[in-house]
Amino acid sequence: MQGAMQSHPLLISNLLVHAERHHGDQEVVSRRVEGDLHRQTFRDLAQRSRQMAQAMQALGVGFGQRVGTLAWNGYRHMELYYAVSGLGAVLHTLNPRLHADQLVWIADHAEDEVLCFDLTFLPLVEAVANRVKTVKHFVVMTDRAHMPVTDKIPNLLCYEDLLAAQDGRLSWPSFDENTASSLCYTSGTTGHPKGVLYSHRSTVLHSYAAALPDGLQCSAADTVLPVVPMFHVNAWGLPYVACMVGAKLVFPGPFLDGKSLHELFEAEGVTLSAGVPTVWQGLLAYAEANGLHFSTMRRTIIGGSACPPAMMSAFQDRYQVAVLHAWGMTEISPLGTACALKSKHLALGPAERMQVQAKQGRAVFGVDMKIVGEDGAELPWDGQTSGELLVRGPWIVGRYFKGESSPLVDGWFPTGDVATIDADGYMQITDRSKDVIKSGGEWIGSIDLENIAMAHPAVAAAACIAARHAKWDERPLLVVVRKADVALTREELLAFYDGKIAKWWTPDDVVFVDQLPLGATGKVLKHRLRDQYADHLLAAA
Repeated sequence: MQGAMQSHPLLISNLLVHAERHHGDQEVVSRRVEGDLHRQTFRDLAQRSRQMAQAMQALGVGFGQRVGTLAWNGYRHMELYYAVSGLGAVLHTLNPRLHADQLVWIADHAEDEVLCFDLTFLPLVEAVANRVKTVKHFVVMTDRAHMPVTDKIPNLLCYEDLLAAQDGRLSWPSFDENTASSLCYTSGTTGHPKGVLYSHRSTVLHSYAAALPDGLQCSAADTVLPVVPMFHVNAWGLPYVACMVGAKLVFPGPFLDGKSLHELFEAEGVTLSAGVPTVWQGLLAYAEANGLHFSTMRRTIIGGSACPPAMMSAFQDRYQVAVLHAWGMTEISPLGTACALKSKHLALGPAERMQVQAKQGRAVFGVDMKIVGEDGAELPWDGQTSGELLVRGPWIVGRYFKGESSPLVDGWFPTGDVATIDADGYMQITDRSKDVIKSGGEWIGSIDLENIAMAHPAVAAAACIAARHAKWDERPLLVVVRKADVALTREELLAFYDGKIAKWWTPDDVVFVDQLPLGATGKVLKHRLRDQYADHLLAAA
């Protein structure tokens, strides 16, 4: 026997309809690339999103087709979040920090039909415009007064012109909730990135979980400023959560320095923000240097990489801003765990409570997790035994976009992380099974850097490892064996990377050695290199 309840599909457009009807006067505030501060309401957001949906239809964007974006956090980007997905098309957020060659490969693999971009990224789009195979329309996310002049992009379109040509009299279509809604590519892989194709159902369910008190703790009483980019796993879902709960949104645009963020926090009464540790280092340094405080901000969500205990203490003890440690991945939409305390922890002393908060936290409802040994058997939740972390749930990837096989193991997704889980269900990452480097919350593939080094005529062997860094958590360090009787300097080798990768991927230093440690199968034993050189950059600094 089935239940006798109404059946309505879980669609992203429903979030916007709800926000317009029940929180229509709530604000969306954006620092624009053009330099000014822009304000609109959820009512404006809904109207403009409908107009942009019509504009996309006029450009020929149909059901299931992909629309790419290269944009900062701002109101126009949010309008595209709803306009594109609401039509049944797929929003594809591209990471502008990637090298042009990577962007071309990703845009071609996604088969983007339209590319919308902020003025900041004009040079990047000029570099790829004649190389991407499927993009038919290039749209600058600005108004007519700020349209750039370029002969490198054919038939350049103006976002505000496209929008103004439409009346917004559109009824959002209804379709299967399992329809694809957005597409993000992983950067934590070696070789080509993999596409993770989210559905309307997975996104709405993820938004429910993220808004919970034991999730990201969002409500209509909040003013939320997502520092985490909208091109990075949909800003951790916050643009959807804000419409679901009716929270005020504040977008910083490209201005992510400590001074700009602090001024925006204070001017707009921000209560909750989210980002990677690197951003918070700059904010804390600015606040301390200028004797400032936070009058309204009471919570910050820190993810992307582990939050240093000193940073957590600075926020909580010096500024009375609670830190919520969280963990996730592109493949998990991204929220997997959040470190909300249980009632039993409230009576703990500061040191004991910090030990709990240093963990990545408990699985939110909808996510199941376990740790397994090399034999695949599940390991105990004792807080000591570590194993490979596996997860499953309704917003976790089942297969990659255009993937021929599923990455799942008996229905579980292997995260590539090694972790412990304690008796209360708090998970803590202890290591990574892949040799990727996490710099400021962004992944860098070590094999790609090794391949470039090995292409240098003076290099006999090379390995790239993660070395600890005071600002970026980790940075790439090259360990290199020169060819016999060949001269090669650090500067010459690092200069060899110019133009081959994104600038921020370039290794920070080079260590020359006589030989690399090899295992029985001939593989480089990177754990030995990490043991020896993990603190090399700190010592050099």
